[in-house]
Amino acid sequence: MGKTINVALIQQHAEWDVKNNLDRGIKAFEEAAQNGAQLIAYSELAFIPFYPQKPARQNNLDLAEPVPGPTTEIFQALAKKHHVVTVLNLFEKDGDKTYDSSPIIDADGHLLGTTRMHHIVEAPFFHEQGYYAFGEGSPLVFKTAIGKVGVAICYDRHFPEYMRVLRLQGAELVVIPQAGGVDEWPEGLYEAELQVASFQNGYFTALCNRVGKEELITFEGKSFVVAPDGRIISQSPALKDEILYAEIDLDEVKTSHASKHFIPDRREGIYKKWFGG
Repeated sequence: MGKTINVALIQQHAEWDVKNNLDRGIKAFEEAAQNGAQLIAYSELAFIPFYPQKPARQNNLDLAEPVPGPTTEIFQALAKKHHVVTVLNLFEKDGDKTYDSSPIIDADGHLLGTTRMHHIVEAPFFHEQGYYAFGEGSPLVFKTAIGKVGVAICYDRHFPEYMRVLRLQGAELVVIPQAGGVDEWPEGLYEAELQVASFQNGYFTALCNRVGKEELITFEGKSFVVAPDGRIISQSPALKDEILYAEIDLDEVKTSHASKHFIPDRREGIYKKWFGG
């Protein structure tokens, strides 16, 4: 084995009791760290109800929190205590705007930065455009103690341009905080999309999904990790709280088909002609 690290994805349900959600998230963090996790990640808006199930009212700022702020401070202390890289996802407020945001905390507890969701959907039960401003130009990839970690928040995963940019910026592992419902995808597509992205870009992907029945959506869970050759190497069950563990060897990024062929064989000049850039 080469550059091997242990990843833990915290798949847990959310209730209206935000303190209870956070307390369970902290307990799961401690358990995962004790079991040897070197990177711990959470699902989309893991510690609050999924507000976009309904159209937004005018109190978004009351529902959101700053970054850095109370939640990031808790996890910075935990990250430092256990020497664990941590990927959160929070409803962030900054001035008069709110964002779907993933703070990235290094293993020494330092807040490296925050990725904000760049693509925002408006669909039945996913009324996100009323809640989130666009994450214009926020950082996507961070150099952490365990390697280069990129973030694609939920809807961002569907855009091949975004997934390719993560690789071009050096990502070895891409974490996807997700809110995906039961029967939202045709059978197999949920996994296949990231299997293809991992294969085409030559990195690991780790999707952490919400789980459990909420007001209008039942979130499926089934979090999973994919290797650079497109193999699913670990997956959690549906409809159940669980910590999903996966051991990954980041040296597989260097030997992937993408590293050997797809990335060096790109023809940027012709792409600029096609896209008018």
